[in-house]
Amino acid sequence: MSIEEIQRELRERGLAGWLFVDHHNRDPVAYRVLGLALGREATRRWYYLIPAEGEPRGLVHHIESEVLDRLPGVKRRYASWQELERELVRLLGGVQRVAMQYSPNCAIPQLSLVDAGTVEQIRALGVEVVSAADLVQMFEARWTPENLAAHLEAGRRVDAIIAETFRWIGEELGASRTVREFGVKQHILERFSGNGLTTNHGPIVASGRNTSNPHYQPRPGQDREIRVGDVLLLDVWAKLEGPAAVYYDVTWMAYCGPQPPEAVQRVFEVVREARERVIGFLRARLSAGEQVRGFEADDVARRYISECGYGPYFTHRTGHSIGRDVHGAGANLDNFETHDERRLIPWTCFSVEPGVYLEEFGARSEVNVFLEDRDVRVTGTVQDALVTI
Repeated sequence: MSIEEIQRELRERGLAGWLFVDHHNRDPVAYRVLGLALGREATRRWYYLIPAEGEPRGLVHHIESEVLDRLPGVKRRYASWQELERELVRLLGGVQRVAMQYSPNCAIPQLSLVDAGTVEQIRALGVEVVSAADLVQMFEARWTPENLAAHLEAGRRVDAIIAETFRWIGEELGASRTVREFGVKQHILERFSGNGLTTNHGPIVASGRNTSNPHYQPRPGQDREIRVGDVLLLDVWAKLEGPAAVYYDVTWMAYCGPQPPEAVQRVFEVVREARERVIGFLRARLSAGEQVRGFEADDVARRYISECGYGPYFTHRTGHSIGRDVHGAGANLDNFETHDERRLIPWTCFSVEPGVYLEEFGARSEVNVFLEDRDVRVTGTVQDALVTI
């Protein structure tokens, strides 16, 4: 964390400060931005204000007074609710407008981390509260060179595991051995373990009609046998171990047989082209030095899929921010689930993953895009044709 950089950004945005508040570890973003360890649960509320000018200051409970010790600035203490009210007046004295991890009308749900009551509490002191979404993107979602290197290495390992998994499925089916979705999931997780990769959950292994469910998860006794003639979808995300690790998240499609049916081929080509149109749109805008907002990129994919007659079957956003969490804190490519007006800024990464989900089968094509200063970089192997198993 750089106090000077944050203060410079606050001044440019006309904000008096950035107010961080937490209770029971509800706001992991605050811990990451401030460089605090997210370990022991905060059972009492703490407050930390970075003003646009001057020294930061904090407010902590007597019982957990050490929670902000590693941060600069004076920290005052409270015990009773009466003391809390008095100390908040002191903490915010002279401050008229602050940013918090709050999203008006919950427009960006992943950034609605401060509870409504706390927002009311701050507003009752005569302080205007605005969303910190853009600040979070600047100081949490942007990657370092170390993050990018870790992502690229994770991508190399994940891409190799996906290719090996398709070969393994082909060998098993060719030998007339039973292959089930959950077994493929376990196969991938075992390869993760042997290749220094970790994940929070998943991967998605879906075949046949299960590919029509974008977030399908195979479970023991509730999965499907993979057979010749099936469409197969692998959505795989993982990262390296270590503090610089960020996720790599891709989706590949296959057909279990020598020649996919025309309908399957057609839908795959539509989602692939939608993916490429988004990347081309981003590259053109950025190379011209123009800004792009998340909802605009989503519109590109959605417009094309609608023109192809599949609009009602594209039922999720085009892409999500990627970071230390697989769904990161930066701008999403979304004008469907939400209207994301945040700018796509350099040194952030997100997925581009349009999909079409018919009753009989679904298809999705997902790549990761890293924004350079005036260009886009697809960070892994790109699927241009259906894999035939």
